[in-house]
Order: sequence, then C-alpha cells, then structure tokens
Amino acid sequence: MTPDPRLELVRDWLLTDLDLGVVQLAPASADASFRRYFRAWLPDGSTRVVMDAPPQHEDLAGYLRISGLLEQCDVHVPHVYAHETARGLALLEDLGSTHMLTALQSGADAGGLYEDALDELAALQLKGDAASHQLPPYDRAVLLREMQLLPEWFCHRHLGLELSPLEVRLLDETFELLIGEALGQPLVFVHRDYHSRNLMIVAKRSPGVIDFQDALRGPVAYDLASILKDCYVDWPRARVEQWVEQFRDRLRSAGPAGNAIAGASGEQFLQWFDFIGLQRHLKVLGIFARLNWRDGKPGYLADLPRTLQYVREVAQGHRQLHAFSEFVEQRLVPALPAANQRALAAAQS
Repeated sequence: MTPDPRLELVRDWLLTDLDLGVVQLAPASADASFRRYFRAWLPDGSTRVVMDAPPQHEDLAGYLRISGLLEQCDVHVPHVYAHETARGLALLEDLGSTHMLTALQSGADAGGLYEDALDELAALQLKGDAASHQLPPYDRAVLLREMQLLPEWFCHRHLGLELSPLEVRLLDETFELLIGEALGQPLVFVHRDYHSRNLMIVAKRSPGVIDFQDALRGPVAYDLASILKDCYVDWPRARVEQWVEQFRDRLRSAGPAGNAIAGASGEQFLQWFDFIGLQRHLKVLGIFARLNWRDGKPGYLADLPRTLQYVREVAQGHRQLHAFSEFVEQRLVPALPAANQRALAAAQS
C-alpha cells in the first residue's frame, strides 16, 4: 500500500493529542480541492468527521472563521469540536452522507427539499448582513478572474479553439456587461457554492451546509442561481422561475431588510438571477475543464453539457447577449461532444 503520511497524522492527532478512543477511521468524502474527510467512530457509537486540509494548499484558518460567522447567523454548519490550524486538522460534527442531490436522485420530495434550501438561504441573507461585512468583496477583479477561466481552460484547453481577435473582444465585452450587472445588485453574504452537493439532509435543522470557506460579500442572486441552476441537476424553466418568485417573496415578507435586497420588481430580480447565473456558469465551464486536465478528475466532464445549456438559455433570452449567443452556438456547442470524448479517452489511457 502507498504510504499516506497525512492519514497517519490524522490518526496520531485523534489518538494522542485529543485522546479519543477511535474504534474505526474510514474515508468519508473528498472534494474538488486538496481537502479530504475521514469519518471516525468513537467507543460510544457516535461519529465525528476529521477534515484533513494540508496547510501548504488549504486555508484552515479561513474555514474556521467563516464557520464561526455562519453559526452566528444560525446556519447549520458542521460544529467544530477541535482544530489544529498549523497542521491543517479539524474535528467536525458529522452531518451524514446524504446530500440533497442523493435525496433527489432517490425520489425524495423535491418541493420539500427546495423549500428547506431556500428557507435556509433567505435566513442567511437576512440574518447575515453584519457578518457579510467581515467578508472580502465579490468585486470586479474576482468576477473577471473567474470568467477568464472560460477562454483559458474551456475554450483553449478543452475544446482546442483558437479565438480570433474579434472573439476575444466579444468575450471581453460580455464579461464587462456581466460585471456591471453583478455590481449593480444588493450585497449579501454569499456562500459561493450553494448547491445540491453542498447541502446535507439531516434529521434536525436540515439542510446542513458545507463547503462554505470561499464565502464573499456579493450579489444577492448568486447563491440562488447556484441552487436553482445547479450544475448537477436541472429543472424546467417555468419551475425555476416559480422558485425565484417564491424566494423573492420570502425576502419581501421580512420587512424593510428584505425589501432592501429584493429589487424593484420581479422582472429585475429575475434578470439579476439570470445574469449572475451566466457569470457563474462561464466560470464553472472553466473549472470543470481544469479539474479534468490539470487535476486528473474527469468525473466533472459529464456535467459540462448541462452547464453549457444554462449558458445557452440565458444568452438566447436576453437581447444584450445576441452576439455572444451566436458565438456560443457556432463555436462552443458543436465542439463539446468531441472534446469530451477526447478527454475521456485520454483519462482512460
């Protein structure tokens, strides 16, 4: 077996430093970063989850800070029982293994799951104003840096496209439009990856919320787009619009604080939702391609068609994006199937 120094570090920390009589230790999950998670069974039958966050790659201190802010907002995040920042270790509450996505795929009531998820998100936005001021801003530099992943990793590396000067200019103009739209929205606490794989279905205070360490203060519709235009599961547009309207109603029913972030009309709020969703999905196309080519994680290739479809939907639905929509239809859509086949063949060789 290949030696695993970090796993030995985890064992030593639990048994020696924390003096926990761990009966069993097994992998719990991994994610798209360098973090790993292990489930530890204690003698009384209870379980904990150990986060292994190698300090040369991951910012455990940042995770702990955001966790504390979210707990102050009554969001159900994994409680931190112990941590050692210097070695990148944390002992967390075990929220189980049932993601919202797993529950949906198992036939659970989608209406109830989304009602809980949207309730939790609205509560975060309404209770989290003070906490959001302690977060870095989701500013122009971040928004642009994220979208630049599209030409670098999706267009060039994955699709093998060489963009013409006119196409580069079109992307620049589209990015500037989306940045302006994003910066025009009211600012709230943004989880930044609020979707079905990061919401855990638990017996009490469901959902539990994970993977929040990159939170920023940013556009009100960002997390809503993350969950309702989920890269791992999709719904008919009419149902999505109904959920958007219901979420805005949640905000408005909270009084002045909610009205301040709910927009002047449903039409304006829906446009915020669409445009920030487009910004997110341009970024995600680049991230999924990078996860395959740089990090050796081809599993995300299967989610590229759905993500690109979200891009197509918004581009086709807004006249400001007509030229960009033509670029997507003529250059990106036809190239994706063959690109995915090439990538999968390379991963299997």
